[in-house]
Amino acid sequence: MKLKRIATAVLATTLFASSTVVFAQSSSGKKAVEKMTCEDFVGLQDSFKPDAVYWAIAYGEDGKPESAGVSVEGIERMVPVIVEACQTTPKQSFWQKVKAEFTKLRQKL
Repeated sequence: MKLKRIATAVLATTLFASSTVVFAQSSSGKKAVEKMTCEDFVGLQDSFKPDAVYWAIAYGEDGKPESAGVSVEGIERMVPVIVEACQTTPKQSFWQKVKAEFTKLRQKL
């Protein structure tokens, strides 16, 4: 059990570090996650979508930490749900869509 927590913490730290670097590069034409639309999210490479979802869950619109995050299993379950929701409303804010879907998931648990 302790090993699983350590592995989850290491993975979360890795996701955070990689997503921070990518999102900090907004001067090269990339949008910050809090400014992304669902259309932008759907256009991301599939391998990057979990990072974007994790970042949107863990941080507020101002970029400050808001949540301790979600387990890897939680992110894996959320990505397809968010992709589907974003495909139906491409102009909506990706950040707001993630927050709404995360809230729904928490209420089910």
